[in-house]
Amino acid sequence: MSEPLQLDPATTAVVLIEYQNEFVSEGGVLHNAVAPVMDKTGMLANTIALVDAARAAGVTIMHAPITFAPGYGELSRHPYGILKGVVDGNAFVAGTWGAAIVEDLTPAEGDILIEGKRGLDTFASTNLDFILRSRGITTVILAGFLTNCCVESTMRSAYENGYRVITLTDCTAATSAEEHDNAIAYDYPMFSLPMESTKVTAAL
Repeated sequence: MSEPLQLDPATTAVVLIEYQNEFVSEGGVLHNAVAPVMDKTGMLANTIALVDAARAAGVTIMHAPITFAPGYGELSRHPYGILKGVVDGNAFVAGTWGAAIVEDLTPAEGDILIEGKRGLDTFASTNLDFILRSRGITTVILAGFLTNCCVESTMRSAYENGYRVITLTDCTAATSAEEHDNAIAYDYPMFSLPMESTKVTAAL
């Protein structure tokens, strides 16, 4: 972008994808896999700063955790790919510590909890689109896990659904630096405006 970023807090939402203990916290099933990229990008500290600034400016803050009932009855009986890893690790089971949103990003009064995320694309099985349109949101800012999985899947749907999409390159993490960097370099520019969180904060 050559022109300065302009944001209207009334029509902007930050969507925080899977900032749950399984990813974010020591002891989480998937934490060790993402910790190197989290450390490289400083994603947690960057996200906290961005959310505080956005909330203070009047931006809608949305939390999109993924959860499953014990036994993963919501999924195929023969999961494969990324969701097989979730099942094999017994991760993101509703009501457990691992599925809880990390304490540093506990939803505040006025935040919105997106319900029903059971797969990669946050739009696919939730009320996200309904809430965005009901609130007159036209710009969606994405952060979270994984850079090349749930964040990217959600980004593509937001783009297809006509939103202006901003992806925060320093508020995302993947299971390797190569996957993280590849997604940001080659995929994100096709479906969003990728940028660092400080640029968004400055525009608020």
